[in-house]
Amino acid sequence: MSLSEIRCQPLTVASFAPFGDVLECAGFPDKMINGGMCGRYHDRARLDFGDARGGISLFQARPRSLPYTLDLLERHPEGSQAFIPMSEHGFLVTVAPDMDGKPGQPQAFLSTPGQGINFHRGMWHGVLTPLHLPGLFAVVDRIGETPNLEEFFLDPPYVVVS
Repeated sequence: MSLSEIRCQPLTVASFAPFGDVLECAGFPDKMINGGMCGRYHDRARLDFGDARGGISLFQARPRSLPYTLDLLERHPEGSQAFIPMSEHGFLVTVAPDMDGKPGQPQAFLSTPGQGINFHRGMWHGVLTPLHLPGLFAVVDRIGETPNLEEFFLDPPYVVVS
């Protein structure tokens, strides 16, 4: 079995826009607060929790390495999901457009230190994939009573390279 290869691309606001939001302090702050000592980069993600509430959880994931075998995608049909690293390391972000209820051609992005992401509601994405210890992330997502996870196993899998 030969694996299809996906080459990583830089994580930018424009390249990631079809899938979600890039969370970063780029450009000038929207306003200065705290006596001019803090720049506020305002309202950087389209959070969507449907009929439930938003919550903040902490995830600690084992680091992976490139090349990486991408064999599982998931999505959250009831709400968005934001990942904010709690260390100064980039991480691997894999996504795919929806093609009639199944993932289409995956894409891979490498974040840089200081970037987080917010997946829009229903967006197919890979599992949390830090590339360095400690693999600690704050996750802002939907907290509710109804199921909010669909998984799709890729057969054959893809290999993600830098």
